Amino acid sequence: MHITPIQLRFNDIDQMGHVNNAVIMEFFDLGKSEYFTAIGLPPEEGEFTVMVVRVEVDFHKQIRYHDHVHVTTSVDHFGNKSLAVRQQVVDDTTGEAYASCRTVMAGYSRSTHRGAIIPDTIKEKILRYEQSGQPQE
Repeated sequence: MHITPIQLRFNDIDQMGHVNNAVIMEFFDLGKSEYFTAIGLPPEEGEFTVMVVRVEVDFHKQIRYHDHVHVTTSVDHFGNKSLAVRQQVVDDTTGEAYASCRTVMAGYSRSTHRGAIIPDTIKEKILRYEQSGQPQE
């Protein structure tokens, strides 16, 4: 599991006094980006990448301006051409989840602009990271 600290900004807050749901989606995107960079698959580099094809979000509790949160990210399922990412926005102090997300991402070839099989090397990097919490060379 990867942990991404989140710094709440004044402009994240909407007229209702809580973090806007659209901003929470940005937190999840940041968590995915940090996760894939940590395993050695930076989103902006390389021939192979993954792209979002489905997102499911549950909002459990409002995030207020003075709350302290982080995003947890892990991959919990592989297919031949896709993987599932589980995430939560979590209270730093209590561990309580503010929002939960499941994202299906598909393998993608930048040169052909088509879906691609997830290389075994990428699966191995993810599995090693999930088991140790540390990127492997």
